[in-house]
Amino acid sequence: MFQPVSLFVGLRYSRAAKGNAFISFISFFSIAGIALGLMSLITVSSVMNGFEQTLKAAMLDLIPHVQIKENEQLDQNKLQAIENHPLVKQVSPYVASDVILQTNQDLVGVQLQGLFQGYETALDEAIRAGSLTRLYEQKYQVALSRYLANKLGVSVGQQLRVIMPEFTTYTPLGRTPTQRLFTVAAIYDGQSEADTYLAFADGKSLQRLMRKKPEQYDLNIHLYDAFSLPDFYQQADSLLQGLETQDWQTQQGTLFAAVAMEKRIMSLLLGLIVIVAVFNIISALSMMVSEKQGEVAILQTLGFTPQMIAKVFMAQGMYNGVFGTLIGVAGGLLLSNNINEVLHLAGLQLLGGAELPVKIELTDLTIMAVGSILLSFLATLYPAKRASSVLPAEVLRYE
Repeated sequence: MFQPVSLFVGLRYSRAAKGNAFISFISFFSIAGIALGLMSLITVSSVMNGFEQTLKAAMLDLIPHVQIKENEQLDQNKLQAIENHPLVKQVSPYVASDVILQTNQDLVGVQLQGLFQGYETALDEAIRAGSLTRLYEQKYQVALSRYLANKLGVSVGQQLRVIMPEFTTYTPLGRTPTQRLFTVAAIYDGQSEADTYLAFADGKSLQRLMRKKPEQYDLNIHLYDAFSLPDFYQQADSLLQGLETQDWQTQQGTLFAAVAMEKRIMSLLLGLIVIVAVFNIISALSMMVSEKQGEVAILQTLGFTPQMIAKVFMAQGMYNGVFGTLIGVAGGLLLSNNINEVLHLAGLQLLGGAELPVKIELTDLTIMAVGSILLSFLATLYPAKRASSVLPAEVLRYE
């Protein structure tokens, strides 16, 4: 005989062709509810992870993860230790200033960052017109986002005026902001909010306008993963002690916190679908216990202990939970990997023909699947306890 016997009987009850149609109906919807809930949860979570990853790559790669003010305060030993830190991808010079870009068509305030040749930058992959080589090789060149170029009405090779309100010069008309004509060397498309307020120039040209010596600059510490910032601070605390630092959370922390909160709220709401399906398991098992009291009593007379009876109904309930979880995980993975094709078939299209980014996290997937099975197990405890408390003499008295 199939062992253990409690599991054998429980699976027979689960797959029985005959029985109460209403109970079978509730059992079916408990499986379907768990499957649909998990499928929705996995799909939404994967899209939110993909959106967060895309936003991080598009925005955080263009700004300093950690900025150290005045590199002269950092001795070479500490600098070397920071560069060799396992979480650090690159340490590079950094200069930036808030400026106003002006053309005949419009003017806009942006942050102008300096790029230094020989250091890796995420801007290389985002260039859509022109070249960064020209920016490095010629003086007073600027790289604009496609958004800023359209707003200002300029293209590659055309000039615009850069006005620096923080730095002034004396003229016959009095003190006026420092300004200089720059030529557009490249146009990039970062596909993020940073496109609206970031522009890039050659670092040496920007230093001259800011009246800084070549060795006067801040340091940009670029991490492999911007979200590992707390770990970096903890591990490099002794290296950064006494230095003035600023990190990406100061500028963009609120945005990413909002994305994380939205992800949690969506997961909570969709998780309620799974919880409702779990209550269906309780309902179906409770009615099954009431219907099969006679069979339970007979099993007890054959030698089944209360613990074995409880395991029979726990096995039956877990069958629904595990089966629904497997269907939900498989369906969620299938839908997540083909969500853009499904939207296309449904006639839905995102603005500008963009596609939903998808990133499936194995950890999230495991937590969802294990959580669903655990909830299903908890749902079997009450009906199983009721079944184990059935008294054979009372049930079989009139049989």
